[in-house]
Parts: sequence; C-alpha cells; structure tokens
Amino acid sequence: MGARTADDDRLDEAFTALADPVRRALVARLSRGPQTVNDLAEPFEISKQAVSRHIQVLENAGLVTRTRDAQRRPVHLNPDRLEQLTVWIDKYRIIHEQQFRKLDKLLAE
Repeated sequence: MGARTADDDRLDEAFTALADPVRRALVARLSRGPQTVNDLAEPFEISKQAVSRHIQVLENAGLVTRTRDAQRRPVHLNPDRLEQLTVWIDKYRIIHEQQFRKLDKLLAE
C-alpha cells in the first residue's frame, strides 16, 4: 500500500460525510435543485441548527456549496465532487467485473 495523498484524505472526508443517513437524505433532496436550510430541514425531526451542522459537514467534504441570493443562502449540490466519487467507485467496479469475466471464462472451459 502506497503513501496516502491529499486525494485519499478528500475521499475519506466525502465518504465519511455520506456515511450519515441524514446527510445522504440531504444530498438526495439537493439532487432536485438548490434549497435553503429551512427547506432542507422541513422533513426532518431535528432542529434547523442540526441540519446546518450536517450541511457544514457536507460543505467541508466539498459535496455542497452555498451561495448568497439577497437574503437567502441556498445550498447547492456540487456535481463535480460527486463525479469524482463516481469515478473512484467505477475504477474498482470495472476491475472486479473483469475478474468475474475471467472467472466465468475459466469455469466455462
């Protein structure tokens, strides 16, 4: 196993952020478009402050961003960051698919 890189740390941070079911639900809601903290907090039985803390974790992991729109501070999903995670996952999925194809071929012989 090689030396850890900053990219490894960012991956860890993103996957750790997504390990929480509330944060995964927030990401799912944001996949439909930007929303305010009040909008995001609506379906949860936790305080707006708790939702804000979850959003901060997602923001620190690079999964969401916030902008200012007059008095509103909408939260946006960061599709580029999600794409980076998908690329990482796909790399290993492809390796395993290739291994299964080789095994299938061997078993068929």
